[in-house]
Amino acid sequence: MASDIDENRGTGTSIRTLSRGLAVLQAINRIGSAPMKDIQKACDLPFPTVMRIVQSLANYGLIEREPKRRYYRPTALVQTLSHGYQGDSRLAKIARPHLVELTREVSWPIILSTHVGHSMVIRDSTHALSALTFNEYFPGYASPILESAAGLAYLAALPEEESALILGSIAKMANPDWGNILEDMRQRDILVQVREQGHATRSFNRFTRNPGKTSSIAAAVFEHDRPRGAIALAYFASAMRPEHAVRQFVPPLRACAAAISTELSAIPQDKT
Repeated sequence: MASDIDENRGTGTSIRTLSRGLAVLQAINRIGSAPMKDIQKACDLPFPTVMRIVQSLANYGLIEREPKRRYYRPTALVQTLSHGYQGDSRLAKIARPHLVELTREVSWPIILSTHVGHSMVIRDSTHALSALTFNEYFPGYASPILESAAGLAYLAALPEEESALILGSIAKMANPDWGNILEDMRQRDILVQVREQGHATRSFNRFTRNPGKTSSIAAAVFEHDRPRGAIALAYFASAMRPEHAVRQFVPPLRACAAAISTELSAIPQDKT
């Protein structure tokens, strides 16, 4: 019995260590380049723990310290973690011309993202095609599902039992901010509202490279009746009030999402 307990403890410790290491690597990949204090804040882990993990990741070559300052950034080696994964390549291929066309119409950048764990991960974006952006975002950048318009749009598009499972999993995380968001969502029936109106909004987005500077509007993308992800339009929070943005951008955004969904549902997967 004692050996079984010891083995379980070791397994639990290993899983926690792996979870923390992945959290630090995701934070650095999301931020792009950051000092230790910003990495620690993004992960919400003890500072000594983050220091040890950062050193380990550097030893493995997944991150590196900038030559002239104490900032840490991902290396090209992190791309090996995604080799062999092609799950969303078809979606991105179909969506790309529609994202480009919408960007040309509205001028603001458009982001395509899909659900992974507790996050929405960018698969494609048109930041490079728009002058109305603070930063360019590349595939792999992740934002918490609860704190992005794309995440809310995706959750609302899922069958209720599936969204409940995801929300239940998030509720078990020791994150007071997420607990407050979940309670607010429950009291205000946020997902019901999003489902009825066909779009989601988020003001003063926190998990960007310029926190609080942008707001976003999102709509789900479907393959047949199944949500595959969401597209979001990001605009400067100081440029217009949310209600004005909704009035101006929701119709073309939903039309774009519908066009992608129609094409995605019409083309058999084995032909792309």
